[in-house]
Amino acid sequence: MIVVMRPGATEQEITGVKTLIREMGLKDQVIVGTDLTVVAAIGDERLKDCAVVESAPGVDKVMRVLAPYKLAAIETKQQQRTVIKLSETCVFGGVQVPVIAGPCSVEGEEHILQCARLVKAAGGHALRGGAFKPRTNPYSFQGHGEDGLKMLAAAREETGLPIVTEVVTPSDVELVSEYADCLQIGTRNCQNFKLLEACGNQPKPVLYKRGMSMTIDEYLQAAEYILAEGNPNVILCERGIRTFEDHTRNTLSLSAVPELQHRSHLPIVIDPSHGTGHARLVPAMAKAAVAAGADGLAIEMHPDPAHAMTDGAQSITPAVMEEMMLSLGRIAEAVDRECVKVSEMV
Repeated sequence: MIVVMRPGATEQEITGVKTLIREMGLKDQVIVGTDLTVVAAIGDERLKDCAVVESAPGVDKVMRVLAPYKLAAIETKQQQRTVIKLSETCVFGGVQVPVIAGPCSVEGEEHILQCARLVKAAGGHALRGGAFKPRTNPYSFQGHGEDGLKMLAAAREETGLPIVTEVVTPSDVELVSEYADCLQIGTRNCQNFKLLEACGNQPKPVLYKRGMSMTIDEYLQAAEYILAEGNPNVILCERGIRTFEDHTRNTLSLSAVPELQHRSHLPIVIDPSHGTGHARLVPAMAKAAVAAGADGLAIEMHPDPAHAMTDGAQSITPAVMEEMMLSLGRIAEAVDRECVKVSEMV
């Protein structure tokens, strides 16, 4: 249930609505938009009498949200998009189409500094890199842990690029949030609900990747775990799903972009690196994602992919990224967005 307050509703009126919602045995959450304030009633309200809320002072109307995900539903924000800022030059959900780029793993201090410089030089907006790496094989490189986070922080200090890095366990959320500007939840943890809740209990934005076998409906219900804990800053990320097709690592579902924008107010980012698994396919799918209306891109870039510790096959080179960014800028302009301007290239 969504309670839409009248323009100019007072704090006392909003508090009164929150009290009524709690008396009904539901959880309340206030969402302040650019024009309107709404109060979401979270829980099963099917047997509740909504008329008492609708007649409360300051209330314009009460709407039932039929989707099982209440806070993620587009009706919750009255068709307004959520805008999430990682920095002054990296904003998701608006006109800009930011590009998060960098290596799959933080391999060393000088390496991540080099990658950060290359990302910035190509016109990227944020630096990605895993300090903690969940791996299918238990004997594979698992990341440098907190030392890796410190290396990322040093790269941010030099370049100014905000950091996006993965958190793997609930116990690491506090640590990672001390260093990162945005916490990433990977596909292997897509339904680790305790991790989702822990990320919802801290204020940093969360880049939440779709599970490789998740439906759109399941994906948004899982994202609701983060929102329901009080963190509204969720960026959805489509990174490909598991199908029978074997010419790519995963099947990148670009139709998820307009579908998610139809269902939810949350920004949606595309990861063409994991979505294809082949560096040669990344630029074309990145361009297609921008044309489809994606709110951002997450791309793996490595200065020497052949010797990358992880995912070298899907990592583009700095030269390819520079060329790709110029193309993305032209495509973004054609769909009334902006990605990178030639004047920003250094």
